[in-house]
Amino acid sequence: MFKTYSFPKFPYVPSPEQKSGEVRRHRLVIIGAGPIGLAAALDAAAHGLPCVVLDDNDTVSVGSRAVCYAKRTLEVFDRLHVGARMVEKGVSWQHGKVFFKDRRSYEFDLLPEDGNKMPAMINLQQYYLEEYMVDALKDHPDVDLRWKHKVTAIAQHSDHAVLTVETPDGAFTMEADWVIACDGANSSIRAMVGAQFTGQFFQDRFLIADVIMKAAYPTERWFWFDPPFHPNQSVLLHRQPDDVWRIDFQLGWDADADEEKKPEKIIPRVRAMLGDDRPFELEWASVYQFACRRIDNFRYGRVLFAGDAAHQVSPFGARGANTGVQDTDNLIWKLKLVLDGDAPPALIASYHEERAFAADDNLLNSSRATDFITPKSAASRMFRDAVLQLAEDQDASFARALVNSGRLSTPTPYLASSLNTPDADMFAGAMKPGTNCADAPVTVDGRADWFLNQIGGRFTLLSFGPAPVESVSFGRVTAKVLQVGRDIVDATNLLAARYDAAPGTIYLIRPDQYVAARWRAFNETKIVQALARALSA
Repeated sequence: MFKTYSFPKFPYVPSPEQKSGEVRRHRLVIIGAGPIGLAAALDAAAHGLPCVVLDDNDTVSVGSRAVCYAKRTLEVFDRLHVGARMVEKGVSWQHGKVFFKDRRSYEFDLLPEDGNKMPAMINLQQYYLEEYMVDALKDHPDVDLRWKHKVTAIAQHSDHAVLTVETPDGAFTMEADWVIACDGANSSIRAMVGAQFTGQFFQDRFLIADVIMKAAYPTERWFWFDPPFHPNQSVLLHRQPDDVWRIDFQLGWDADADEEKKPEKIIPRVRAMLGDDRPFELEWASVYQFACRRIDNFRYGRVLFAGDAAHQVSPFGARGANTGVQDTDNLIWKLKLVLDGDAPPALIASYHEERAFAADDNLLNSSRATDFITPKSAASRMFRDAVLQLAEDQDASFARALVNSGRLSTPTPYLASSLNTPDADMFAGAMKPGTNCADAPVTVDGRADWFLNQIGGRFTLLSFGPAPVESVSFGRVTAKVLQVGRDIVDATNLLAARYDAAPGTIYLIRPDQYVAARWRAFNETKIVQALARALSA
């Protein structure tokens, strides 16, 4: 079926409790071994939190599916030791072009400043990502990957959940202190716990065509509004590894999905777009419909939802997999602290608080992009076309800001989070409490490195200059001092610039590399209070 990829087949192994008949309690069970479930497992492994992953399949996802991974997501994956492999295989890019009819409207640059380890974006087929993640997990002592295990029922109790699991050898029962449901947009677990999943479905359908071809196009994102080769519709082009090109064709409301996936329908569309006789082959095709929806609560008892099981957005903007990975990045450290008794159960409530806020932000941006790409009235189309025409003018930056071909994924800062300690001192720049940390080049033990490599997985006190202590603790949770000038050297001064740091500046950074608090001078009492607040204590 696929010319550029051979799908692995993972072995089904009967579960130990199935063999023994004993009902075992696990600290964490993750349902779904797609990118989000596997990211949760990698993060759990990094925190020393044993977990079981259940998936009803025995291979990776079929089709390229999620292909765009943004800088912040790559930073998370780098901490989980798969980022380098992703970047090596993936196609890195940061520039894009927007076209209107037969003209180029304007260009954009996603990462105009240097000094970042990870690229702005990479394109990588989802099956590669899943394969890399399984490789990273398969021999890990804290992760039990179980293929051909389908959850058919969940019963909730005050301190655990009971799962009924169907396998090729029959059904068995297992228990979990906590469950993370990562079973996708059509999640069966939502129905089992009675969760509501509401929002908007859009009528427009789009065709994905993965095409194998040799092409000298630059490695950029190209988006056409109303092009001559596909009039009154939109088209998106991305390059993937292995000379595979992702092309998205808008089809309109009345498209027949089964018909549009046939080669005899796809090939003329691709040929018209290329405008020449170069050879190409179809590798994969799918038709999708826009939806912008989310779950009413990310937690139902002992079950927590992440990824598409919790929220669904239109694919333009690369917000699906990226925000799902940020869900698990937000959740796992909190679960670990609560399970270890180092934080109160209230810390789990902050998962819904922060990630539902982020989901709503993504839904808003996704809905706006959908409305711009697929105008629903003559007046909306006139407005859109006028904006695109104005955007061609070099001096019309206001018009370019209105163009929305899918605002590309950026992490949502949790500026109003209850875990933040608001600023009491004056600061400039972007590193406000609730914001993910910016990277910068540093020197460690005389070798070149990156700032984000020095933090993550624990609370950190970033000190710009000498600090009077080596660490600050609240209960059994310790924030260790990372001192600029001693532990790391900011040779380019870029770290200080990005953090608006004068000598004596202190940042309290969460295990997920988000700023919890900052001060202009060291004050242990204030730091302990901020640490307690970041733990919901």
